Order: sequence, then C-alpha cells, then structure tokens
Amino acid sequence: MRKFKAYAIPFVGLKEGQHRFDFKIDNAFFDLFDFQEFNSSNVAVDLEFTKKANMLELEFDFSGHVNVNCDVTLEPYDQEIDNHLSLVVKFGDEYNDDNEELLILPQGEHEVGVQQYIYEGIVLGLPAKRIHPGVEDGTIQSDILEKLEELKPKSNQKEDKEEDIDPRWDKLKELLNE
Repeated sequence: MRKFKAYAIPFVGLKEGQHRFDFKIDNAFFDLFDFQEFNSSNVAVDLEFTKKANMLELEFDFSGHVNVNCDVTLEPYDQEIDNHLSLVVKFGDEYNDDNEELLILPQGEHEVGVQQYIYEGIVLGLPAKRIHPGVEDGTIQSDILEKLEELKPKSNQKEDKEEDIDPRWDKLKELLNE
C-alpha cells in the first residue's frame, strides 16, 4: 500500500472542467515526510483542479496554522499559513519536475500525486525567521529574553563613536562644506 495514496488524484475518469478537492493537513501528513519541525499543524488545502484536453491546471490555496518554536525565545506559538501555489501539468515522453510551476507526466499516466506540492506550499509559506508575536510587541516574558537583555551592551555605540572622533576631522569636514 502506498503511503501517499490519499494525495493521488486520478484524472482519467474526470470530465473536462473544474473540480474541487479539499485536504485537511495535520502532523500525520508531515510524519510521512519525516519532517518534525512542527509541534502541531492544522492547515486546510483547497485544490481547484481544471482538466483540459491536453493539460491540467492546479491551483492550491493554503490556510490555517502550524505551531512552531520561536527562533529567539524557543517559546511555542501558532504561525498563520496563507499561501497560494499554481501548477500546470502537461504530458510528454518522460517525467520531469525540474520547473516548480510545470510538471510533465508520461503519456500513459492516469493520476497525479499532489503530496509534494502540499508539503512545499506549507513549508515555504512560513517566514524564514519565526518570531513569536509577543517578542515583537514586548508582551512575552521569557528567561531567554531576560538573559539577552542582561548581556546586551550597556553603552550606546553611536555616542562612543562621536566621543572617539579626532577634532582635526571636524576641521577637515568644514573645508568640504565650504
């Protein structure tokens, strides 16, 4: 039994036109990829599947959240997911997925697997640096933040630089201004 069977769309029996598929993604999905970065996940994937005579068009819409640890404080929080992904499937001599927006399937194929595109749409929909909203607005209390604040340099570097400037440079700057 294939582990991604639930994410294979058999398009041979579908009529031409638009079709809708909905997927509910949780941590069991990410376990199939051996991906352990999320504490929990709840993402809805709405797939608009358009079958045409010589190609398929897939429009993925991702909405929901994943629970991740903050990169600064390591505190868990819910990161919103709101992403969109487009894919065109054409038919050719051999399988080719080199282009992220174009998939070429061999002529005899009867289904398309969408699991990789769901995975990428969710993971790439996250920001590169995950920061707890409480860090940005200053409302979170964390031992790590307190330690970072304690280790923060006490003096203002800009003031130090101004004090270290040789007065002769000021005279030279006046010449430039004239």
